[in-house]
Amino acid sequence: MVPTRQLSQQSFLVISRVALAFLCIIIVSGALVRLTGSGLGCVDWPGCSSTKFVDVSSGHAAIEQINRLFTGVVSGAVIAAVLGSLLVFPRKLILVWLSSGLVVGVLAQIVLGAIVVWTGLNPWSNMAHFLVSLGLVTTAVFLVEHAGATDKDSRPGSGNQSPPIRQTTQRFAGLIVLLCGMAIVFGTLVTGTGPHAGDEHAIRLTFDLRSITRLHSATVLLCVGATLFFIAQIRKNASEWMKLRAKLEIFLFVAVAQGGVGYLQYFSGVPAQMVAVHVAFAVGVWISVLRLWIATRR
Repeated sequence: MVPTRQLSQQSFLVISRVALAFLCIIIVSGALVRLTGSGLGCVDWPGCSSTKFVDVSSGHAAIEQINRLFTGVVSGAVIAAVLGSLLVFPRKLILVWLSSGLVVGVLAQIVLGAIVVWTGLNPWSNMAHFLVSLGLVTTAVFLVEHAGATDKDSRPGSGNQSPPIRQTTQRFAGLIVLLCGMAIVFGTLVTGTGPHAGDEHAIRLTFDLRSITRLHSATVLLCVGATLFFIAQIRKNASEWMKLRAKLEIFLFVAVAQGGVGYLQYFSGVPAQMVAVHVAFAVGVWISVLRLWIATRR
């Protein structure tokens, strides 16, 4: 039976892209809270203080409050994605599950945000907050890819008669995703060890900053090297090169740019502005490598 109210697949694709965009924006805005020293601008949760739910009496409080309120916008976007997945006809169960996962993830982030405040910006809780955010971005990327594929790839006779991607290529793409993920995790350790804790009294991890930074850099270089080797192998297969070239080039460009920003911020004394750019590029790297991996599975 056709539902009385329907949502076109193209409209749902727009909704899912908006949800992904908001999830990326809140990662950068959360980083700005830390980089401006506003991590404890609100000393309580869910209210900003014990007496005020919303408090913009100081610059730090206003900055953290804006980021908290933007969580409501993100929540609205993921709820819209769930409702949209139920209205798309024909309904795709994978869209319902992925969009529902976004709602669960946002609820988990709200709880983690409270833990971050209650623990006085403990770096481990901050790291968990960021990594769960990337998990949400991952889910949203898959949602967008599936939403875009429902209209053009699920029909027989769509014209895509080229040979499938080789298993060797798929496994190597998985290796690149793994190396990229390791680089991001090591990057959170660098963040938890270095400056810009979010508050001058927040504790720091006890790693040697230079050593953990070198470990992070090494994984980035391994990831870039693996990608270059991957490109060299793919170029020998005309079909795979045509399918993957665009996404490969995007990922390599973003990854190299991210590495350049990382070295620049390190040798310039880790200025807050450069760190914000580095966080934004980290999100871009992760999205581009996920899209590359997904392309090898189609």
